[in-house]
Amino acid sequence: MHISISSKCVGCGACAIINPEIFEINSNFAVVNPNFISGNEESCIDAALECPVSAIQILG
Repeated sequence: MHISISSKCVGCGACAIINPEIFEINSNFAVVNPNFISGNEESCIDAALECPVSAIQILG
């Protein structure tokens, strides 16, 4: 699974609340820590679904 954050991100932090191991807010923009995606795919999908601006893209 590959996760990217689009430029639509507003830095609301919803993704980081759902999965703080993978998502972090840095300078009002979400960043992804790919080291912890494996085994946490379901919460990544949850974060993408909860993102208010649909900024999280999941591939594979």
